Amino acid sequence: MSTEALFTFRSTVDRMRQGPLGSYVDAYAARLQEQGYSEESTRTQIRCVADFSRWLKRRGLAADDVDDQTLTRFLKYRQRHRHLTRSDASALQKLLALLRERHIARPMPVQCHLNPLARIERNFERCLTQERGRSRSTLLNYQPFIRQFLQERFQGGAIRLAALTAADVMAFVQRHARDYGVKRTKLMPTALRAFLRFLHLRGDIVCDLAAAVPTVACWSFATLPKFLARGDVQRVLTACRRDSRVGRRNYAILQLLARLGLRAGEIVTLTLEDIDWEAARIRLHSKCQRLDELPLPDPVGRAIAEYLRHGRPRCPDRRLFIRERAPIQGFANASAVSTVVRRALARAGIESTHKGAHVFRHTLATEMLAHGASLHEIGQLLRHQNPETTMIYAKVDVAALRHLAPPWPKEML
Repeated sequence: MSTEALFTFRSTVDRMRQGPLGSYVDAYAARLQEQGYSEESTRTQIRCVADFSRWLKRRGLAADDVDDQTLTRFLKYRQRHRHLTRSDASALQKLLALLRERHIARPMPVQCHLNPLARIERNFERCLTQERGRSRSTLLNYQPFIRQFLQERFQGGAIRLAALTAADVMAFVQRHARDYGVKRTKLMPTALRAFLRFLHLRGDIVCDLAAAVPTVACWSFATLPKFLARGDVQRVLTACRRDSRVGRRNYAILQLLARLGLRAGEIVTLTLEDIDWEAARIRLHSKCQRLDELPLPDPVGRAIAEYLRHGRPRCPDRRLFIRERAPIQGFANASAVSTVVRRALARAGIESTHKGAHVFRHTLATEMLAHGASLHEIGQLLRHQNPETTMIYAKVDVAALRHLAPPWPKEML
């Protein structure tokens, strides 16, 4: 899409091309069109870029002077003159990315001067993702605890890791054990143990303080898996409208959840190359960077094929499921899939205490158990690494458990 196609008057087009960035306006407009932005949104963002270009010209700056600091100065200028809008910063960041791709703007600086806390977090991130093969979501779950622990211990002063003691660790867990829900509280000591083992292996601490992390009470099989009532899954699938692009996409996602019990993160990372249509198999990017394969059931394959033919937007992103709104690209994270589930449950009129994507995984396991599948078979489909993970579903088989219950003493009747 050219600038001429967006603006009616030639004088407006000429004004958009003034300044050192004028020769890149058409490429910028094409980039926005590729990402699925509407014409109105494209015009708004081009006007911001044009203002930035004229601002650069008045200050004697060229395109190769553009960097993050220059953008910040311009945004402050617009704010002082009350011209700043919510989309300005995003528009300029897209421009900067385009200029860097063409080796015009200054490259992103190497962060050599990270503060001590940021440097520790960066090294821990590298250990988790590259050496231990942990997912990005694991890192995002661990980091808040690590940051809070170090900030509270050193109170903004110098971070001396060698000064950490077992008392520091125990006091932190005891102080915050009641701040979160059960799942979050269980995650806190797990994050601390991983971090302290990392410090010990690096030699930052002499003793392995991971052993000093208190254990949060968590009895195995103390709770039941949360699942939908029989027939509710089919109600959700039936209620999903398939007469729109979004509806076809959501129906394919729900089929993957209902028939294969995929995790939300596995759906987000699916790519076009992960579907083997000839062999009717699907490849999954599972936990700990593990690759798994499962058969592709006919209803799931048909739903995906319908989405690819009549729903998926054209874009360079190779991920299977694509956002419908600009920027047109794959989902940012697993919460997008849970949002699809929550809205699908509401549309079907199903009340459930748990509305995330994982409720379909639990429902599939319990339905398989009700139809005579063994725990081993369920574990294979759900790809559990530890057989004990599957054992929790034994608690929902009430008919089988009834035979194990001793009869009530007659004298108590």
